[in-house]
Amino acid sequence: MNTVTDPAPIVKPIPAPSPYLSRFFLLRTETDRLMLLTFLFSCGMVIARIVYTGHATFLFLIWNLFLAYIPYLITECLAVRPKWVNNRISFFFLFAVWLLCIPNSFYIITDLFHLGDYYNDFRAPQWFDLAMILSFVWNGLLLGVLSVRQMERLMGRYLSGKHELIFLYPIMWLSAFGVYIGRYLRFNSWDLITDPFQLLLDIVNIVLHPLSFHYAWEMIFCFSILMTLMYLALKRIGKSFA
Repeated sequence: MNTVTDPAPIVKPIPAPSPYLSRFFLLRTETDRLMLLTFLFSCGMVIARIVYTGHATFLFLIWNLFLAYIPYLITECLAVRPKWVNNRISFFFLFAVWLLCIPNSFYIITDLFHLGDYYNDFRAPQWFDLAMILSFVWNGLLLGVLSVRQMERLMGRYLSGKHELIFLYPIMWLSAFGVYIGRYLRFNSWDLITDPFQLLLDIVNIVLHPLSFHYAWEMIFCFSILMTLMYLALKRIGKSFA
């Protein structure tokens, strides 16, 4: 008696990225394309506000988001160039540069302080300003989380068997420290080259006089915990849907 068996299911291959898109570094993956789309959306909201009010009030948000892209760009370059990772000198040099730049990604969270600053002078609907600033904050947060996650993977060979917090919390603590320096002391990453002595002097004062700068340490501690929890939450959510 002949039995009829069902044909094996046809598995459709996952379509590869367009060769045309692959030529562009920031369009190689679906994540890259989605991040670029959200970047353009945020920039479009700023441009729309400028057209509506006639004032370039929030143009600085685009610059801040560009700075937030730099650490993400560094980790993306390392991910596709294993020779740079295998060479300890080049890897730790780029890691140091990345460490100086990663606070820029989380710094955008503090741009929420500007909500309502210019509402009476250069009027735009407050809901619009809220959505616009939130879009930049979300982009900066995602760029920071993705960049830290990529660096965590790249550092795996040097931290094999170690708990993730051994790498993560110092990074978030330094990022929170950088956010404070940028927001309240008004230093930028490049001031390490252009004004290193004043930057170092201010850092030393904060470290040696913690009681005088208790406001700084309170913010740094709070933000470091907040950013660590946000990172771990997004990381776990990503794994649960993987």
